[in-house]
Amino acid sequence: MYLQYDGKKSEEKILNISPCMLNDKWDEVRNKLIFGDNLKVLKTLIDHCKLKSKVHLVYIDPPFATNNNFTIGENRVRTISNSFNDNIAYSDNLTGGLFLEFLRERLLFIRELMSEKASIYLHIDYKIGHYVKIIMDEVFGSDNFRNDITRIKCNPKNFKRKSYGNIKDMILFYSKNKNNVWNEPKDDFTTEDINRLFRKVDKDGRLYTTIPLHAPGETRNGPTGQKWRGIKPPKGRHWRSEPEELEKLDKKGLIEWSKNGVPRKKIYADEQDGKKKQDIWEYKDAQYPDYPTQKNIDILKTIISASSNPGDLVLDCFCGSGTTLLAAEELGRYWIGIDKSPEAIKVTKMRLSKITKDLFSKKLEYQYLEEIKD
Repeated sequence: MYLQYDGKKSEEKILNISPCMLNDKWDEVRNKLIFGDNLKVLKTLIDHCKLKSKVHLVYIDPPFATNNNFTIGENRVRTISNSFNDNIAYSDNLTGGLFLEFLRERLLFIRELMSEKASIYLHIDYKIGHYVKIIMDEVFGSDNFRNDITRIKCNPKNFKRKSYGNIKDMILFYSKNKNNVWNEPKDDFTTEDINRLFRKVDKDGRLYTTIPLHAPGETRNGPTGQKWRGIKPPKGRHWRSEPEELEKLDKKGLIEWSKNGVPRKKIYADEQDGKKKQDIWEYKDAQYPDYPTQKNIDILKTIISASSNPGDLVLDCFCGSGTTLLAAEELGRYWIGIDKSPEAIKVTKMRLSKITKDLFSKKLEYQYLEEIKD
């Protein structure tokens, strides 16, 4: 499925634009904050810096096609300009097909930079996100779509307009291929979860529940389709483990037998490391951020932990206030951040200097580069 709109260019034409070279101070420091047009910088990272297929994870929070100015003042950040004394952090003035092509151009270069095991998370809102989903399918392939994550961003609203209040935005999660890095993220069990899921108590007072020893699908000739203790799996199912493994579980007291002789495996609450993370996340934005649209750092920590490993390279080419870079640094990843807003660069450098003081005994090493203007 493809979107058609005025001004849409071929991939070949986009990928062959002339690069805008960075200055000759580029060095071997792995962490870089770059001030410049991200389209030209992305092209430079591929051609000049030889980073094609070297990026392990991408998170971007691009403009949302709101047609607003986002401002920053000395005392408070504002999302819509309403003071003559504020500075414009960035102008989100591209809409419709112009916005979609702006984003598509950058996604094509990002795809070239991504390694074969890389993933990309694109943060967008509900008004334009459904169109962006089709662009992402086109660039990365619909087979590489992983999740549409709903992010609860704020408390309920009471606007007067004739519609439901909007408390969410969305994150589109894609991978380069099927073998993307995946470190299963977990949420802690709440007390309510424990009481609801683990309702049995053993002789030692430990809470537990039980699950079937069989799973869907029949096995024709394998051991998991054979009898164990004189019992065959139910029709259309097979044992989760081979009979000898089931025997070991029973000897350890990890199988509970019902009055009717049906075996089930015991699962203890105190042995669980949490529950599988679902696709609705509640990470609300700060009430008084350092920069417009600044995201909760826990979003980035979740994403970086799940889809990269220590020592991997993380890219954010709309880095804004630098939250992605801070999270990557704290989690032991290398990073590259790009933004064309002087205000964004200013805030990012301030926040990077602060984590050096607050979180690290060693010096934070990164290089700041400005794009050469033609």
